[in-house]
Amino acid sequence: MSETCGGCVYDGVPLDGVQVRLEQGRILLGGEVVAAGYLDNPQLTSEHFRQEAGTRWFRTSDLGAWEGGVLSVSGRADDVLITGGVKVSAAAVAAAIEAVPGVQAALVAGIDSPEWGTEVAAAVVGSASAEDIQAHVRAELGGPAAPRHLVFLDALPLLENGKPDRLTVAGLLRRAVKAPAEPGGAPSTGE
Repeated sequence: MSETCGGCVYDGVPLDGVQVRLEQGRILLGGEVVAAGYLDNPQLTSEHFRQEAGTRWFRTSDLGAWEGGVLSVSGRADDVLITGGVKVSAAAVAAAIEAVPGVQAALVAGIDSPEWGTEVAAAVVGSASAEDIQAHVRAELGGPAAPRHLVFLDALPLLENGKPDRLTVAGLLRRAVKAPAEPGGAPSTGE
């Protein structure tokens, strides 16, 4: 993590000199290993860094819990979608989709909805049907987690570092919902 000097927690246990606490489920790291802030970005610095009682703290975007004295990471705070008042983990939905036979990769994002606040949508690489994907997610995670919209791609767009390009995928999903694919068109949505 670039906001720290290397590792802070190993196998769920804080390294010497590292403090860890949870704030509404979000992981905070404290100690000398924490950076002072982001260069030339005071707003982001104020959102994530603070000084308390002589300790520098970094508020991560990771969610976690203590289980028997061991920290477990359950996902990212920015991956939680709230649809119809229900919290849904985008990472958990993506993992459930990727467990469907015929699916090679999935990326899940929320799209604005006047009715639900946010609707769960997914970009999928593979040959599984929308109905099979939705049924599997519904069975694994419940109805609110089942993607209301699916876009099928040949490959997920990637950033230069090889990670999926979440912003591009979110844009593709928004556009597909506004203008569903024409018969024989590339992206398709399922409801």
